[in-house]
Amino acid sequence: MLQSFVPVPVSSNSGALRCDCLAHRFGNAGDRPHRRPRYPSDMSDAEWAVVRDVMPVPGWLEGRGGQPEGYCHRQMVDAVRYLVAGGITWRAMPADFPAWDRVYAFFGRWRDKGLVAEFHDRLRDRVREEAGRDPEPTAGIVDAQSVKGAASVPAATRGFDGGKKVNGRKRHIVVDTLGLLLTVMVTAASVTDREAGQTLLARLRERHWRITLVWADGGYTGRLVDLARDVLSLALSVVKRGDDTTGFVVLPKRWLVERTFAWLMRSRRLARDYEGRTDTSEAVIRWSMSMVMSRRLARRAR
Repeated sequence: MLQSFVPVPVSSNSGALRCDCLAHRFGNAGDRPHRRPRYPSDMSDAEWAVVRDVMPVPGWLEGRGGQPEGYCHRQMVDAVRYLVAGGITWRAMPADFPAWDRVYAFFGRWRDKGLVAEFHDRLRDRVREEAGRDPEPTAGIVDAQSVKGAASVPAATRGFDGGKKVNGRKRHIVVDTLGLLLTVMVTAASVTDREAGQTLLARLRERHWRITLVWADGGYTGRLVDLARDVLSLALSVVKRGDDTTGFVVLPKRWLVERTFAWLMRSRRLARDYEGRTDTSEAVIRWSMSMVMSRRLARRAR
């Protein structure tokens, strides 16, 4: 006969009394129990309270199998944030964090199982609600950014962007009218905006069913406009610079996605692409935006 199992909090075997993550509450965490925040990327108590409430629920807690984690969730999230913000290598993880290979395993598990996307999307929904918006947006802005690729980027997923004179990768993103990330796709820099736009907009439609309007620049003209209208039921509105325009001009709606790229470039790990896999690059981008949103929510809570 099957019996239901409900985990009961027990005294932690790590001696940590302040942390209230699941691993400490159920007595499984044993890594550096007395670590205190010391780096700019570390979460404050107010920020951790926000992050803790939107973290994905592990399968073992819902009776879906697996075993309880043997690491502190707060320390793991802080370690990944340190890497993304500081741009270090995995093996350069400071000694007061868990061992680098355990942090990398945590990062990889969240990437492969879609947990980082779930975590990011929950934070975005909270930010939109705090701003008085519906969690599901109805409009977005699309754009791309070419960045140099490090030596660790394989030749199969890198290319040359002739317009920007960049050898590396290209980040294609769609943001809402608050500048929050809706979807992201990383390709070789040689892939044009029109080619990537077909897959990117399909991902957008699959995840955000209420989206009806997307603003774009001149790189998304042509057959993509017809495909978006006829196949995806999206109105792709191209915002162009005037022919007589000179110098810097703030273009309607398009400046929102440029601001998002500026937020991302605050994370040194994103100054260029260091990742061997494109989905790893996408995960790093989501971690970077998660820091932006969790800090914003913590400030509003205070």
